[in-house]
Amino acid sequence: MRYAGLKVRFWALAVDFLFLCLWFFPITRVVKGVWIMSPADHRWVSGWFVTDPLCIIFLAIMFAYCFVLEGLAGATLGKYLFGLRVVNMNGGRPGLAKAVVRNALRLIDGLPAFCIVGVILIWRSPEKARFGDRISGTRVVRA
Repeated sequence: MRYAGLKVRFWALAVDFLFLCLWFFPITRVVKGVWIMSPADHRWVSGWFVTDPLCIIFLAIMFAYCFVLEGLAGATLGKYLFGLRVVNMNGGRPGLAKAVVRNALRLIDGLPAFCIVGVILIWRSPEKARFGDRISGTRVVRA
């Protein structure tokens, strides 16, 4: 297997981000009357926790987008366009359970900011595996 490095994974993630923005910005405009929400447009509870229903729905869609497409098809749109696949340790599709674990652990890979933990782990690993990949038994490879 040829493992995917940081640069190509970054660009695949950027494509996924732009794809989701193509949906989220117009929906935000229709629902909230603005293209980009400011803090005043949110409902806040206890400082950092966003309880705005639209934001919670968007977060759920982003998570589902990643784990459903990676689990069942092996790739999100961005990964597909860059010729990447998420695979299990045997080279097959990871399945939903592994994809859920892999994506839930983005919380740790994203620490402390700008995905530094994930970047360092990918950079230092011979298999280019971030924490979520290591725990879930998945890898990102070039198709």
